[in-house]
Amino acid sequence: MKLALALMLTLVSACALDIGYLVEHSVAAKLPRLSIRRPLHSARLLLSSRRWLAGFGVEAIGWLLYVAALALAPLSLVQATAAGGIGILAIMVARFTHVQLQPRERLGVIVSTAGLALLAISLAGAHGEGSGGSVHILVLWLAASGIAAVLAITVGSRLVGGGAAFGLATGILFAAGDVATKVAVSGGGGRLAFVVAVIACYGFGTGVLQAGFQRGGALTLAGIATLFTNALPIAAGMTIFDEPLPDGWLGIVRIISFAAVVLGAVALARTKAAEEPVEAPAPTAT
Repeated sequence: MKLALALMLTLVSACALDIGYLVEHSVAAKLPRLSIRRPLHSARLLLSSRRWLAGFGVEAIGWLLYVAALALAPLSLVQATAAGGIGILAIMVARFTHVQLQPRERLGVIVSTAGLALLAISLAGAHGEGSGGSVHILVLWLAASGIAAVLAITVGSRLVGGGAAFGLATGILFAAGDVATKVAVSGGGGRLAFVVAVIACYGFGTGVLQAGFQRGGALTLAGIATLFTNALPIAAGMTIFDEPLPDGWLGIVRIISFAAVVLGAVALARTKAAEEPVEAPAPTAT
């Protein structure tokens, strides 16, 4: 019962996050150029829009539901369920923009949905909670995530374009925030100190996401971000937190379900060439 509630909360959370992303993108793309080097100025531009605040409010509700799910279920299961959210995002973008999904994107929706179905089947087995993870390894994971995000923005922008690079950096930061959140909500005691990492990762990640919305389309940014936000914590759950697989054939089904939701996300994470980049207004605010 507890696990079913957690996964239901995760699906509702994914929908809320996707709606928030779409609304935020529709506002951020029209603002003067946002710069992560001037966070306060960029924040004022965003906070001056009621529409953006509404989108951020919906995203915040989605995040709170996600935190509630993490308190009830293992990280890898929650993230595998949330990975289906990118399929929901693709359908929302298609209806919102009146642009039909391409064959590859439709395949991604199907594969992601199939992965969720297999995940549901695998839940028939036992569900171990895993361990709390080593604090030293957790700190190393978070530090490496921060470095990787900076490299994605600085080096990645020149290699794959701003939209994809900022999406990658956002996904890495949000994934680190998810890992820190799991530690904070389930560890208790001194592990509540990881709340600082939660705030830092989500805060920086949100800034990068908004700046990225001016450099690529919603599906490019949120698609790539969602891919890494889901895939990295699934890996963390199975390695850092030692979350066990079910025994026998259900364990194989669980692994296939993880692979399916990630592959579905890969198919839906458009490259820069697949979407027209968003041209932000003249860089008067940089």
